[in-house]
Amino acid sequence: MSVVTLILVFLLAVIASVFISRLLGDKIPLPFIQITIGAGLSLFGFDVAFDPHLFLFLFIPPLLFLDGWRIPKEALFSDIKPIFSLAIGLVFVTVVGMGLFIHWLIPAISLAVAFALAAILSPTDPVSVAAMTVNAPLPSRMAHILEGESLFNDASGLVCFSFAVTAALTGSFSLPEASGKFVIVALGGIIAGLLIALIVGKVNQFLVKRTGEDPAIQIMISLMIPFVSYLAAEHLGVSGILAAVAAGIAMHYERIVGRMQSATRMQSKAVWDTVQVALNGMIFILLGEQLPAMWRSIPEVAADAGAAEPWMLLAYVVVITVGLALLRFSWVWISMTLTVFHQRRKGNEQTMPHLRLMAIMATAGVRGAITLAGILTLPLLLNDGTPFPHRDLAIFLAMGVILFSLVIAAVALPILTKGLNTDLPHNNDELNARFTLNEAAMNNLRLQMAEPLEDIDEMTLRTEVGTHLLEIYGRHLDSDGDEKTANFDWHNVIRMERRMSLIALRAEREALKQLRKSKNINEHTYVHLIQELDLKEEALKLALH
Repeated sequence: MSVVTLILVFLLAVIASVFISRLLGDKIPLPFIQITIGAGLSLFGFDVAFDPHLFLFLFIPPLLFLDGWRIPKEALFSDIKPIFSLAIGLVFVTVVGMGLFIHWLIPAISLAVAFALAAILSPTDPVSVAAMTVNAPLPSRMAHILEGESLFNDASGLVCFSFAVTAALTGSFSLPEASGKFVIVALGGIIAGLLIALIVGKVNQFLVKRTGEDPAIQIMISLMIPFVSYLAAEHLGVSGILAAVAAGIAMHYERIVGRMQSATRMQSKAVWDTVQVALNGMIFILLGEQLPAMWRSIPEVAADAGAAEPWMLLAYVVVITVGLALLRFSWVWISMTLTVFHQRRKGNEQTMPHLRLMAIMATAGVRGAITLAGILTLPLLLNDGTPFPHRDLAIFLAMGVILFSLVIAAVALPILTKGLNTDLPHNNDELNARFTLNEAAMNNLRLQMAEPLEDIDEMTLRTEVGTHLLEIYGRHLDSDGDEKTANFDWHNVIRMERRMSLIALRAEREALKQLRKSKNINEHTYVHLIQELDLKEEALKLALH
């Protein structure tokens, strides 16, 4: 099957899965529908053959870049300790602890392959978690922590995975050497990603000042950055994965400082939303497409694992999944206990979080797109040309853990989150921001109305329309009044009203930037309001043409 046909079929499957999910009222999590469609494609003779490294290159950089771009930075830095505890500490404990456990559970798997499997099972997938909690969302702080954890454990898990695979290929491993190399590779990747994003941003800014901003070109540049960052970092021998993450974080600040036009921001969001839905959906459909072949291979894989009965493979999947959840719960409990103890020693009043919240954190450790994308890149051959040991077994176990963790989350999370306070959505913050924007718009309108014009009719029209707008802003954006602007050609009235509205809107935008710059509002409020202003501005600009 040609690549073009393959992509079209996968995209059609993603589209169908979303429609089916909505027709079912979102009662069945979207990943399950996509996995089912993928399995159905395989049963009808649809067979996918692909290059694992090409697969990794096409899927991982844009997804990690997008995670870095969109994660709320204020929430990220305010909870950096628990995020790093989960994303770095828990990943290393998972690699070592679960690696040793898997090797003990299935002695046929070498220690290097067991570590590789444990490493690729360490990344979590907040997109899948969100799909499981559509009708019972997580508390906002917990959701941000999970997003931050996923951002960094995707990178740390994949870097550990690459080290473990290298050890399996070469047959040698040195912990001090690997630790030093990990630091160099990680820091090098972060620096490479930041530098590339900075250079691209500066060059782009220089050219835009002289040629103007074209939203289509800006979106193309943003689509290229994750791939360029990844390739450049890999060429330098550092982490392309972390380079993509760092580039995404750097690109985020381009949006916050407001250098993009509103049209670029809006169109870019739409394009990247499409990319995210397509890539995540295609990965789960690919997982489903692999299931029938995986099921047929159970006897051979069981023999490879040294299992007496084929059903023992399923038992291995259950035991590994439960082990990951228990390890995660233990890590969260120990971390919180130490935090509470430390705060109490400092004289601060601190209470232990409810076990229900810890259970949610443990259950929310769903494995998903990154785990699947990574495990499929296991090499077919060792350096000496012999087959990579237990490759099919590792892929089977990883896919099984993904599926079983999804099932557990789908059943348990709605129960655990039912009735939970989600502490949304910063009402006071937003009301205060709206009041400030309103004041800025009214002040700017008064200044514009005070400027003299040579054309008396134009000046009278401007005064009439400006007064009308001031009344609207004075009622806190309530435009349900019955004011009339009479005695003027209605077309001119409409055009003047829209021109004056644009003037007021730009003042709101500047006031909003100042509020964010002075940290009087949080990032959630800023992003929400800037999107509202973008929509209003584009509607007004379109109406003027």
